[in-house]
Amino acid sequence: MQTVNVSLKHNSYKICIGCRVLPQLGKLLRALSIGQDAVIITNGYINKLYGKAVVSILKKSGFSAKVFLVPDSEESKSADVVFDLIKKIAAYDVKKNIFIIAFGGGVVGDAAGFVASMYKRGIPYIQVPTTLLAQIDSAIGGKVAIDLSVGKNLVGAFYQPRLVLSDTALLATLDKRQIRNGLAEAVKYGVIRDRRLFNYISNNYKKLLSCDLKALAEVVRCCSKIKAGVVSADEKERKGIRTILNFGHTLGHAIETAGGYRRYHHGEAIALGMRIAADISCRLGVMKEGDSLRLGQLLSSIGLPSAIKGVRASDITEAVSHDKKFRDRKNRFVLPTKIGQVRIVEGVPIGIITQVIKTYL
Repeated sequence: MQTVNVSLKHNSYKICIGCRVLPQLGKLLRALSIGQDAVIITNGYINKLYGKAVVSILKKSGFSAKVFLVPDSEESKSADVVFDLIKKIAAYDVKKNIFIIAFGGGVVGDAAGFVASMYKRGIPYIQVPTTLLAQIDSAIGGKVAIDLSVGKNLVGAFYQPRLVLSDTALLATLDKRQIRNGLAEAVKYGVIRDRRLFNYISNNYKKLLSCDLKALAEVVRCCSKIKAGVVSADEKERKGIRTILNFGHTLGHAIETAGGYRRYHHGEAIALGMRIAADISCRLGVMKEGDSLRLGQLLSSIGLPSAIKGVRASDITEAVSHDKKFRDRKNRFVLPTKIGQVRIVEGVPIGIITQVIKTYL
């Protein structure tokens, strides 16, 4: 098992990465001393695959375990679902010392982390991500949130987990669409910080799509290390360093919102957002066209979408206006300058944004 440290002043924790390391969960929790009663938040599909095994692992280490299910969709990040879940946890929490285990993909992790941050003004939680996207991105960094109809992740907090346990063996059950979703975020990491990672994905995307666990483990390790470093340097996005993690997300989140959170999976929307951001960068003279083409070709090779379907341009631009990164009424975009490097650009003309969006419709 490999360990990556997220080094924060008061909220440091470890990301433990390995193949078939889930049985070590009980031992790791014992070392944390965060409570005796585990509340596992997951969805029906993950529970069917691994629920009994996780409960057994916990009970063998002396923990009690209670499973709560949420829908296997972005619906889990709605206020109705989350506050209904909080009420159920409160009813269960009688003479107990509970902590939360977020056991699932990005949606489960966001929702469970949000519950942990709100209930009793905050209780401990850990992340056990089961998708590639969650293992390389959403389970790390402590951003927890729910959605509103006007925008994604508009209600949330920075609330760090006490541990992230990424068992790459759990990725073996993923279908190709879920692998593609995760690879979109992996490509993002290559563009913002690591040209070598970008090249690794370019050279090994067929292995990654076929769920080669050795190749996937390399990507999980590299991305986890990059995100841990960025979060350690700027936990709450106050220095402008963490903002680079949003490459592709301003427009990606807008596309998700405009599609009612049903048209595109997160990674698919982010891939479209990266394409658009790269095109905007080229039009502004920030990025050379050759690098933009390389990015587009890799996303296409992976099988990620190259055109926006079933969503109106006006709905996308409306959703962009609600983006959390706006400052002083100016939009802020993370734009690539080359593969491995990005910069933050404020006040991109809305005319250019609209023109580029329309080329993808």
